[in-house]
Amino acid sequence: MTALRLNLIFVVVLLAASCARLDHLGKPPSFTPTMNSTEQLAMLDPGLPRSTAQNAPFQQASLWSGGKQSLLGDRRAAQRGDIMTVVIEIDEEAQISNSTSRSRDGSESLAIPDLFGIPQRINRNLPEGASLDRAAGLNSTSQSGGEGSVSRSEELTLRVAATVMQVLPNGVLEIQGSQEVRVNFELRELLVSGFVRPEDISRQNEITYDKIAAARISYGGRGQITDVQQPRIGQQLLDGLLPF
Repeated sequence: MTALRLNLIFVVVLLAASCARLDHLGKPPSFTPTMNSTEQLAMLDPGLPRSTAQNAPFQQASLWSGGKQSLLGDRRAAQRGDIMTVVIEIDEEAQISNSTSRSRDGSESLAIPDLFGIPQRINRNLPEGASLDRAAGLNSTSQSGGEGSVSRSEELTLRVAATVMQVLPNGVLEIQGSQEVRVNFELRELLVSGFVRPEDISRQNEITYDKIAAARISYGGRGQITDVQQPRIGQQLLDGLLPF
């Protein structure tokens, strides 16, 4: 029964350790879902009512039409189906270094030279050099040290057109865009999604990635070269299950 329990515990530990790797078994790692996320739940709050003065009808005699096709009209994306340009310019560098050390010394001794004359009586029968004058002694020394460092540099410059999927009750726009470029037998794919405020969109109908809430940006590809670079599914499964 004990061996069975140990085997079950061992299997549970292996499964728990492999859950993180099984997520991207034979596929890219999954993004954290944006649906029902804390960001989206906050954006679903309608908030304070907005002024409708901007939607008031224009006078028939006015030369100002206010439409997107007019000379001075606002051409920024504002409703479902509109398109905007997402500018991705990532140039980041990070360096982290940690160092720790610890040491400890300990010493314990127990002596019973006089205990109702018992040590003297026992010492007579002990081999030469043995004595109960110092009954027990213990010394311990431990020392540990560790160092770690992380160095990372990323640079990425991309532009992609995104479509407004829906307008949330508080006016925030949910966008999603994709772009595919095929060169020979390799397909490069760019995916972007998130939530943007209309006031963050520039007059050129562009928005930078750092102004997108809950941004999900994926740049990768698939094809013959990518297949060769990726480990086989069986190898990934063994890497996730084997503890050594």
